[in-house]
Amino acid sequence: TIRIEGMNCGHCSASVEKALKAVPGVASAVVDLAAKTAAVEADGSVNDDALRTAVTDAGFSVTGIE
Repeated sequence: TIRIEGMNCGHCSASVEKALKAVPGVASAVVDLAAKTAAVEADGSVNDDALRTAVTDAGFSVTGIE
């Protein structure tokens, strides 16, 4: 689960979801706009830095990864 700041609308959450799904090894990514989180399922090759980079490159801030 990734906590994300800066998402204000459905377009924002779609941008984050698309960016996360583009990371090699990510099987699925579901963004909850109200909770400001993204639930990601990925294989063992994906590290937190790759997920953080995908979100920040999309223009949003990661406040935590669990």
